Amino acid sequence: QVQLVESGGGLVQPGGSLRLSCAASGSRFSRFAMGWYRQAPGKQRDWVATITSAEQTYYADSLKGRFTISRDNAKNTVYLQMNSLKPEDTAVYYCNQAGVWGQGTQVTVSS
Repeated sequence: QVQLVESGGGLVQPGGSLRLSCAASGSRFSRFAMGWYRQAPGKQRDWVATITSAEQTYYADSLKGRFTISRDNAKNTVYLQMNSLKPEDTAVYYCNQAGVWGQGTQVTVSS
């Protein structure tokens, strides 16, 4: 079973940027769509973005223009570039491949 490890979270001021990474084990990474999700305290886990094996990208409507998903198949890694961050972006961010979840990385947007 694939293992996913997220990194890159942290504390950032409103308006700042972060780039999250999700490294996947295994040799078939390029064949899978990858997704990012987030879960704020006391709320359900919400979909953020998806990148397909053909590198088509899809975003939650509320995040279009601020977040960018990308992948590097040579590194078995998917990224989430987050710009113009807002306090409401505070959440644990998870990556997903075919129903497998990573452990998450905390993003806190606060002054």
